[in-house]
Amino acid sequence: MDETRTHAHSAPTRLRDASRRLPRWWPLPLCIGLGLAGGAGYGVVTPPQYSATSYVIVVPQHSDSSTALGFAQAYGRVITGSAVLTGAQEAAGVPVSALRTSVQAATSPDAPMIAITGTGSQAGTAARIANAVANSLAATGNQNAANTGVRLLLFSPAATPSTPVSPSTSLSAAVGASAGGLLGALILLVRPGGRGRREAGHAAVPAPAQGIHPTVKEMA
Repeated sequence: MDETRTHAHSAPTRLRDASRRLPRWWPLPLCIGLGLAGGAGYGVVTPPQYSATSYVIVVPQHSDSSTALGFAQAYGRVITGSAVLTGAQEAAGVPVSALRTSVQAATSPDAPMIAITGTGSQAGTAARIANAVANSLAATGNQNAANTGVRLLLFSPAATPSTPVSPSTSLSAAVGASAGGLLGALILLVRPGGRGRREAGHAAVPAPAQGIHPTVKEMA
């Protein structure tokens, strides 16, 4: 029993002694290593994402350019509507639910132009989505050309991208290492001082002296 208690008591003591022998800045390289490994792992398991953009221009028929600019803003807001996406799903080869999360539109305040960006895990898929939605938008808008006075034309089709837009594995690892280094530095700032600093603090406080107080008889 006594021997078991001695071993159980000495184990925490050895751990404390080992932690005291470590340099005070040990959390910094540890956090950098963990961040590097996490960033590299994320870059490996995450599939690349590609992006392609097509452009649709709004052309006035019997109106001025300001009217075309206003309709470009309006058509840019209905890109993810059911009418446009339903007409694009067959050419894109993607269901409407997936198209809604794979398409973004942007308009310019100075030109009647609509940029339609498609994203996908493959380069060809991204370009196909962008062009299918652009053609569907033009067809949907031109059905009402007699009433709106403007026509929509595919100004520039999307080309198949050659490189992904998602970060590479090396970039993800670098970002993870930077985040880990920042976390390690914060830990160093908030953790208490090392053993030497605590011992110095204890040494600065003198122990009360004994045997120097005068007795009652001496004071009398």
